[in-house]
Amino acid sequence: MPRKGSKHAEEEDTRSRIRKLKKKVEALTGKPMVSAGTDDLPPEIEEQFWEQVLEFEQTKPVSPFEMLVNGGTTLPPPDQLDDEQLSAKLWELIHGMALLGVYLHSTNHFSDRELYEYLWKEALRETAFLQPSNPDFACHIDPVSSGSAEDTFLYLKYYADEESRRRWANEFPEDVIPEHADPPFDRDRHLPDPERFRTAVSSSGFKATARRISPKPRPC
Repeated sequence: MPRKGSKHAEEEDTRSRIRKLKKKVEALTGKPMVSAGTDDLPPEIEEQFWEQVLEFEQTKPVSPFEMLVNGGTTLPPPDQLDDEQLSAKLWELIHGMALLGVYLHSTNHFSDRELYEYLWKEALRETAFLQPSNPDFACHIDPVSSGSAEDTFLYLKYYADEESRRRWANEFPEDVIPEHADPPFDRDRHLPDPERFRTAVSSSGFKATARRISPKPRPC
C-alpha cells in the first residue's frame, strides 16, 4: 500500500478521481467512455481533460443572446438606435460576447449597423454550448463560413489570400472567382480573440465577470 503523501499515492488518488469523472460522463451520455489516447497523458492532464468533458456534457445549450440579456446586457432592436448609439452598443456587445467565450471573425464587409442586425437577428439567437467560466473554451462566429454561394463569394472576394484563391480555383473550376477587393470596413483587427483576451483579463477577473453574465437560474 503506497504511503500517504507519497508521489505514488497522489497518482493513485488522481486515477481514482479520473475513474469517478468517467463514470459521471458515462451516466450523462449513456455510453461507455473511450480513452482515445488519454491514457498516455500525465494523470493531472488527463484529469483536467475529463473535467472539461464532464463540464461540456453538463452544459445545456443556450443562445448567447439569452445569456447576455439574463446577465444584464441590454440589447435594443437595431431600429431603436441611431448610428452613434448603435456603434457604441455594438462594441459593448462584442466584448460581452468575448466574456462568454464567443468570438467574431470576417466582419469587415459589414457596416456597424449590418453587423449588429446580423448578430441581433440571427447569429446570437442560435443555441450553443457555452462555458463562460472556462477561459480555454471558445465559440467562433464567422459570417462567411456557411458554405452558401453568397458567403463563398464574400470569402473569396474579401478574405481569401492568393494561395487560397488559387487552390479554390483548382478544386472547384466551375466556380467564378471574384477579383480580390479590400473590404469596405476595418474592424477585424480590433476584435477580441481568445489569446489576446485571456492575456488582457486575469483569470480571477475573467471568472468573476463571467459569473455575472451567466444565465440566472430559472425554476424547472
